[in-house]
Amino acid sequence: MTVISTRTFEVDKTQLVKTRVTCQDVDQALGPDQVLLKVDKFALTANNISYALTGDSLGYWRFFPAKDNWGRIPAMGFAEVMASNCRGIEVGERVWGFLPMASHVKITAGKITPFGFVDVSPHRAELAPVYASFERVKANPFYREDNEDYEMLLRGLFTTSWLVDDFMFDHQYFAASQYLITSASSKTSTALAFAVRERGELPAIGITSMANKAFVESLGCYDQVISYDEITSLDTTKASILVDMAGSGKILEQIHQHFNRQLRYSCRIGATHHNALFTGGDLPGAKPTFFFAPSQIQKRSQDWGREQLMTSLGQAMMRYLVFAQSVLGITYSRGEDEIDSVYQDILSGRANADVGHIISMWQQ
Repeated sequence: MTVISTRTFEVDKTQLVKTRVTCQDVDQALGPDQVLLKVDKFALTANNISYALTGDSLGYWRFFPAKDNWGRIPAMGFAEVMASNCRGIEVGERVWGFLPMASHVKITAGKITPFGFVDVSPHRAELAPVYASFERVKANPFYREDNEDYEMLLRGLFTTSWLVDDFMFDHQYFAASQYLITSASSKTSTALAFAVRERGELPAIGITSMANKAFVESLGCYDQVISYDEITSLDTTKASILVDMAGSGKILEQIHQHFNRQLRYSCRIGATHHNALFTGGDLPGAKPTFFFAPSQIQKRSQDWGREQLMTSLGQAMMRYLVFAQSVLGITYSRGEDEIDSVYQDILSGRANADVGHIISMWQQ
């Protein structure tokens, strides 16, 4: 009976700045349909901080349960099948999906197809199935090994951004004539601006800090870029959609107050300003509403069929990856100490917007 030692990065759910790495012995002897995945690498971005901030309300803490007050933040990454007791899943197979920030994870596989499988562990039963799916990379026609790092960084957030733009298009933009996008330097905001520009129906105004304004302008995705101090200079006669990636109560209130009834839809996604979050309350204009990507995926799967949806999304993502490689550098970090350093930089907002972080719990 072989036992391996796993390492998992955890955060205190009530004090996100507090972290630890736990070590646990896991038996390689597997139960029925169980699969042991060796996590090769994963991406760490501001998106992961948003998962932590909405861990209770949107269920992200439940994906990979931890003990007591500790939580395991999900991340997009690649893994290899280290051991399998499930017919049709072979040792050595490479997969992509939602993983814990860890060296290994044990799942129970089900709903197996040539394209992937799903973690059907009991604690996943009431969670969105899209986040429990693992894609078999050999079956993905868009997979390229040299794109892996950019896929980890951007595929999940681009999917969200692409679905936001599709949702707005599907609702005739709620009769609005422009987008307002906060935290415009963030990767998710940039991906949304790219998708909006590709569709070419509405202009997008990026709202960012003065320190990031020149960088955001250099991206060429936005029709206009302003700082947070310039919000009141915007034309209030233009009906607008707000896509809020910042999460700041002050910024959200200022935009709602400025546009009032001309703010036709207020879409909440990220929380890059997590130290000053909006905590609720009545605001002029449309009610702030969280966007839940799986709902739009389900709708478009019914409208178009799963194959057409994934083809359209895959083609759009490949175009975005080409763009991203021209503006985004990548930094690699390994081991327990380095992951905490990167995490603290992103949590505090110190991380550079033009750098993406790829992490491995393996020293070599």
